[in-house]
Amino acid sequence: MLQCISEERLRAKLAEMGIDDISRTTIRQCSMLGSALEADSGEPFSHLEFGVPGIPACPIGIEAQKKALDAGVPSIYPSVQGIPDLKRNAARFVKAFIDIDIDPRGIVPTVGSMQGSMTCILECSQLQPGKDTILYICPGFSAHGRQPDILGIKNLTFDIYEYRAEKLRDKLESYFKQGNIAAILYSNPNNPAWICLTEEELQIIGELASKYDVIVLEDMAYLCMDFRKDMSVPFEPPFQSTVARYTDNYIILLSGSKIFSYAGERIAVVCISDKLYRREYPELKKKWSIAGFGDNFILNYLYVNTSGVSHSAQYALSAMFEASVDGRYNFVKELRNYGLRAHRSRKIFDANGFHLVYDKDMEQTISDGFFYTVGYKDLNNRELLEALLRCGVIAIPLNTTGSGQSGIRVCVSRLLSDDDFRLLDEHLQVFVKLVNE
Repeated sequence: MLQCISEERLRAKLAEMGIDDISRTTIRQCSMLGSALEADSGEPFSHLEFGVPGIPACPIGIEAQKKALDAGVPSIYPSVQGIPDLKRNAARFVKAFIDIDIDPRGIVPTVGSMQGSMTCILECSQLQPGKDTILYICPGFSAHGRQPDILGIKNLTFDIYEYRAEKLRDKLESYFKQGNIAAILYSNPNNPAWICLTEEELQIIGELASKYDVIVLEDMAYLCMDFRKDMSVPFEPPFQSTVARYTDNYIILLSGSKIFSYAGERIAVVCISDKLYRREYPELKKKWSIAGFGDNFILNYLYVNTSGVSHSAQYALSAMFEASVDGRYNFVKELRNYGLRAHRSRKIFDANGFHLVYDKDMEQTISDGFFYTVGYKDLNNRELLEALLRCGVIAIPLNTTGSGQSGIRVCVSRLLSDDDFRLLDEHLQVFVKLVNE
C-alpha cells in the first residue's frame, strides 16, 4: 500500500513547479504535479483528472479515415465549410438522436468542440453594440471559461447549484435584462457535475433567449449519456434533451471525442440553427462586408483560424454518424461502460465517507456517467486536493470549474481494471487515515 507522501515533499514539489495555490491550477498543471509525485514515489496513482476516452476508438471511423488517406485527401485542402457527406450525415444524426431538423448547410466541422466554442463566443460578442458579454452556467469545463479571457471578451458565471427549476428563470433574467449578454454556454449532461437540465429548465433558457435575443451555445460532448433512459435507438424516443425545441437562437456543439472515442483526431461539428445561420447583422456587414451569421462564421471567423479541419478526419466522423443512424453501430451501448465504472467507483467513495456534491436532478439522483463530484466532510478545495495528492489520488478541484462548492471532479475513464478500483480504494483508505488522525 502507498505510504502517505509528506507535506514537506508536497510543498517542495509545488515550489519546484511554481504553484502557489493548488486549487487554482489548470487541469494539465494538476496532472503534471500528480504525475511528478507519482514518479517520485515509484507507486501507481489513481488518475481521475483527465476527461480522456477510456474506450477504443470506433473502428468504423478508423477504416473510413484510412480509406480517405489512401485515396489521396492529405494533398487536398479541405473545404472550410466541411465535406458534403459529413454535413449530410451529421444532419441525419441530429435528427435521429436529438429529433431536430437542421439544414446541412449550417453544420460545420471544427477542430474539436474547443475550437467550435471559441469561434462561437468570438462571433457572438461582435454581433450587436452593447451585447459584449458571455454568460456561463457553472460548474463547467474549465477551458471554456478561459476562452473569453484569452480573447479579451467580458464574461460572467454563476453556479447552478441553488438555481434549479423555476429559480433558474429569475437568475437568468437578472443577467439577461441588463442587455449586455450576447450568448450563454453550458454543457448537458454537465461537465463536471453530470447534472442534466430538465425539459422545464431548457424551456426556461429557450424562452428567455428568444425574449432577450441571446444565443445559446449548447455543448453536447456527452450526447445520450444520461443512462437513466435508453436513447440508443435512432429516430425513436426518448431523444437527447435540447434547448433547440424552445428557441431558434441556438448552436449545438457536437464532438466525436467522447461519443466515438475519437479524441485524438480533434474533430467536431457546430450545428447552427437555420434561422440563426440566415440572420443578418449590420455590425457584421460593417466589419466584414458579409451580413449573415453563418457565412461569417465559416468565411471569416473559422477560415482565418484554421482554414479547415483535417480532411481525412471529416470522412471518419461522417462514416461514424452514418453507421449510427443506420443502426450498424450502437455508440450508446459502447458508452454504457462509463456508467458501470461510475457506479462502482461511487460505492468506493461512499464507503470511505465521501459524499456527492451535485447529487440531484431535481428529485432524481444524478445518472452514473463520465464524471461526478465528491466532497469530504468540511474540507475546502485546497485542503481536499492536497490531502488526496499525498495519498495517491489525482483530481481537479471544483472551484476551477466555476463551482462555489467544495469538492473534486471524478472522471472514470481511466478506471479500467479490477486493480484500478482496488488501488482507488486503498488510496482513499490512506486518505481517511491521514485527515482523521
